[in-house]
Amino acid sequence: MKRKVISYILLTTGVTIVLGYLVYALICFSVDENDIKCKNLVIEVDGKIELIKSGELNDMLRDHQLHPIGQSLNRLQTEQIERFLEQNPLVKKAVCYHIPDGCVFVKVSLREPKFLVMTNENYYVDQQKKILPVPLHAVAYVPVVTGRVTRSMAQGTLFDFVDFIEKNSFWNAQISQIHINEDMKVELVPRVGDTAILLGSLDNYEEKLNRVYRFYKQGFKVMGWNRYNKIDLQYDDQIVGIRNERDSEN
Repeated sequence: MKRKVISYILLTTGVTIVLGYLVYALICFSVDENDIKCKNLVIEVDGKIELIKSGELNDMLRDHQLHPIGQSLNRLQTEQIERFLEQNPLVKKAVCYHIPDGCVFVKVSLREPKFLVMTNENYYVDQQKKILPVPLHAVAYVPVVTGRVTRSMAQGTLFDFVDFIEKNSFWNAQISQIHINEDMKVELVPRVGDTAILLGSLDNYEEKLNRVYRFYKQGFKVMGWNRYNKIDLQYDDQIVGIRNERDSEN
């Protein structure tokens, strides 16, 4: 009889201990996103050119009361953060998400400048023909267009011309600047030397440049075109070389 009482007491005690532990575990280890707050924010910026830095994005979120640190995860407006960041013209895509330990991640893809326009206003044109502001801290080593440039021109015929230059290994190595004169005629400034190329309008630009390239391979390559101040391609089926003053006297 005594053994049965002892066994009963031990069994009751054991069950009580197990139930107590289960209650304790449920209280201490249950995961409730209402109680989990953001403890850390990680911002990753992806772009060939760092037009905007992670610290700037962090400050933008803080200034607009969208910074996640301290917020409960279940109330975190990840889509609102994404929409806000994508309003920035330098940002192509933003993705925001969190993990259960309270860390929030923001991954930002930046736009890629194709060329720089420097007129009365300075701006980049990106690979999708979007107009981008020029940040003060970032420098993109891309073709430069100066002179009388309109936005519609930069996003239209001029964009196609820059794309042609960029994809042509010879001309990409030769041309450093494209200048639009007041009469809207195009002048190309070389990387080396002082010989400018007067292209005229952008009509038939590929044929015009091919004409010079053929002439370069036949003759200019040997004698060099630095003896000319300008090479004029404005006339059909012609190349007019304007000599430097010192050469014209010889």
